[in-house]
Amino acid sequence: MTPLPRIAIAGLGIESSTFSPARTEASAFHPLRGGDILDRYAGFLGEGTPLRSAAEWRPALVGKALPGGIVTAAAFRELSVELIERLAALPPLDGLWYDIHGAMTVEGVDDAEAVLLRRIRDAVGPDVLVSTTMDLHGNVSRELAHLTDLITCYRTAPHEDALETKERGVRNLFERLRAGSGRPLKAWIPIPVLLPGEKTSTRVEPAAGVYAQVAEVEAEPGVLDAAIWVGYAWADEPRNRAVTVVTGDDEVAVTAGAQRLARAFWDARDDFAFAAPTGTLDECVAAALASAARPYFISDSGDNPTAGGAGDVTWTLARLLETPELTAEGRTVIYASLPAPEAIPVIEAAGVGAQVTVTAGAAVDDTHEGPVTLTGVVHSIRHGDPDAEVEAVLRIGGLHVILTRARKPYHLESDFRALDLDPRRADVVVVKIGYLEPELYDMARGWMIALTPGGVDQDLVRLGHRRIRRPLVPFDPADFEPELHARLIPASNAPLTGDDE
Repeated sequence: MTPLPRIAIAGLGIESSTFSPARTEASAFHPLRGGDILDRYAGFLGEGTPLRSAAEWRPALVGKALPGGIVTAAAFRELSVELIERLAALPPLDGLWYDIHGAMTVEGVDDAEAVLLRRIRDAVGPDVLVSTTMDLHGNVSRELAHLTDLITCYRTAPHEDALETKERGVRNLFERLRAGSGRPLKAWIPIPVLLPGEKTSTRVEPAAGVYAQVAEVEAEPGVLDAAIWVGYAWADEPRNRAVTVVTGDDEVAVTAGAQRLARAFWDARDDFAFAAPTGTLDECVAAALASAARPYFISDSGDNPTAGGAGDVTWTLARLLETPELTAEGRTVIYASLPAPEAIPVIEAAGVGAQVTVTAGAAVDDTHEGPVTLTGVVHSIRHGDPDAEVEAVLRIGGLHVILTRARKPYHLESDFRALDLDPRRADVVVVKIGYLEPELYDMARGWMIALTPGGVDQDLVRLGHRRIRRPLVPFDPADFEPELHARLIPASNAPLTGDDE
């Protein structure tokens, strides 16, 4: 009887804004070990699933953090050392699934995911087949493309195909091992464009049309997988830019496919636009108040915690508090949210229904506005949230401000209802987010993206990138012609020569 392939699982994932003063520690990754990792992927690796029984799974360590600031050197060292030790202790492996985000920045380290994969390869040996799954907002350097054998990413933004992508990456790895077909060819093309996700949502053109071509390329004979990475706009590293990679066994097909996708992305460079109307905060508030559409959502985009913002920038909230139309009784306005660890105990002690005065925000990122002082009535308190830990709503007239002990993104209707808030009946909902996640998007009857300041400012040029490779759109005029020819990347067990171009 042929033995089952032995496959390990490992990875660290985070988006790290280098323009936020926040720092990310090891605990933020909530690392899982052993069987808990399989539970994370229960949809396709749970007990009784075909893939679970098709291989001998050896989960090592997987850590995923809420997007945030740069990962400290100590955190990276702690997590990577344990991950490598766990892999080194395993019996000989046939394959490894490397599940990452692709936009992790570490103090003193460029291209952290490639650095980690190099260490993993040193531990498991050169013959292990590695499949990497990523967020399309990750970055694929030539080194990362070299060190992995199979690589793919999401095809939708918002990421409604995250689990589908991970399953595809695992299935491709398993099928490759079962067939004994070895390492595929990889065609890699860097594209000199770096745009925020809010301009490259696959809900709208041109990204919808560009990404529709990915499945067409993948369907070509001799092609195993095709992918386009938008890249991560809020980190200042040379690797950050759009990339396409096509893998397969037919050199002509993978080369042509990579060039087709790269050309499509480049040709659309001037057409990428925000997924919703944009404006200053004042313009967005005025539009919301003038509109009959309810609920009307405003994205406080500059401090979006799911893109890497610190989450405690108070610039927008300070201005909402100064707007009488938003704090007036009889109107319902929700603001989500602001980490306020020092204010939460005061609110807990006072209790629901009490009037309190607290000061909150700007403990991490005070580069745009200082702390705000709020006087209001405690509307609700909730304990036990895995991200926020403790949540409270402070009502200032009609303005309901969600305060938390720790950062939390508010993407689901249940996030609000658990706090005795009904976003569907609200007049205005201001949420720290870029493009709206699916539930909010379906709920919104009006929506604008406010171009607010923060660590994930949508105005990339004013952020001050200094280490990116130039020329790069939008930092440079888009009137040049890049070399969009496919670079065939050597197999991971062969040497890589040349630079990252």
